[in-house]
Amino acid sequence: MRALRLIVGTTLLLAASAVMADEIDDAHRLALVGRDSYWNCLATEYSLPGNKAMSGPDFTTHIAEICPSERQNFRVSLVDYLSLQYPNVDAADHMTMANKAIALAQKDIVTAFIKHKEAAK
Repeated sequence: MRALRLIVGTTLLLAASAVMADEIDDAHRLALVGRDSYWNCLATEYSLPGNKAMSGPDFTTHIAEICPSERQNFRVSLVDYLSLQYPNVDAADHMTMANKAIALAQKDIVTAFIKHKEAAK
């Protein structure tokens, strides 16, 4: 009887672990989709002809304001993934990490814009 309980308990534990792993994998995929969607939106904006006349500071301000739904989706999906992957880390730290990822994406686009603008002179 004791062996049966041990087997049932072990089976339930393994099943729960597999479900959790699947949930983390799904959250990771959603975070990647969110990242790609945000990057694609930024790249589309980068390539618009009207933006070429902007100064670096104006483009920086513009990039910070565009793609709000894609940015928010990326933030939420990344926080969800981090919360599942690292459940013992404070939620505020996950939000900080997501905001840093967004800031880095914006910085990369702005850097590319400025370098391209300088090369075109």
